Amino acid sequence: MKEKIYTIPVTDAFKTECECPLCILEKKLEDENIEYVLGPFLMEPDGRMITNEKGFCRLHYEMLYNTQANRLGLGLIIDTHMCEQNSKLKKAYEENVENLRKESEISMIKNLSAKITSKQTETGKFVDQLVDMLSNLENSCTICNRLEQTMDRYIDVIFYLYFKEEEFKNLFNKQKGFCLKHLRQLLISTKKYLGPKDTAIFVNNLISIQIQNMERIQKEVNWFTKKFDYRYNDEPWGNSKDALLRSIQKLVGHCNLK
Repeated sequence: MKEKIYTIPVTDAFKTECECPLCILEKKLEDENIEYVLGPFLMEPDGRMITNEKGFCRLHYEMLYNTQANRLGLGLIIDTHMCEQNSKLKKAYEENVENLRKESEISMIKNLSAKITSKQTETGKFVDQLVDMLSNLENSCTICNRLEQTMDRYIDVIFYLYFKEEEFKNLFNKQKGFCLKHLRQLLISTKKYLGPKDTAIFVNNLISIQIQNMERIQKEVNWFTKKFDYRYNDEPWGNSKDALLRSIQKLVGHCNLK
């Protein structure tokens, strides 16, 4: 198989002994993005505009802080991000404060009437606006977005290699399946990158591999639990000593379990 720059990360991941090669790709990307955000990205005007708007999810805030690599840089990012979010919240409040004042002073009769008719008040609309604003912020993350874009390109490469390179197809078929998160991502991506025939070929092969390996790891977890029974004390562990760790990763993808 002739390697190209854009195929090397993919083939390297698929050559790694693991429960999900896409987790290998994603973890490497994640570490690179943590380093990048606290380095060059920090000083790029476009980068700061993105972090000011999107911020990070809980996981990536934890990772950025726990690196202890550039706490000043992280502080600068959080400072301007909070300034922008505070400004949005204050603007929304100032646009609605008069309605809040008026509706806080309505009479008891009007208050009961509003409850009966279930007509949405201006305060109710403001609450919905705030909930939407906070929900959008909670579901946005600069690093998650960067990972999603690059992983999408990697999946495009996987499909290309699978149908064009017999050596890679054989490598794919030797995998232990994928975590359920990346299985879903592969399935969604077939609609974007593959035609009907290629989708049927790929999905048939993919799900066959996945079922076989889901059953394998379930049996390993089952044996792990049985080893706590004194009747199995003298039986060999086989591949089950780390089955609990691998099964969790199979279900939800890479996670920092200790």
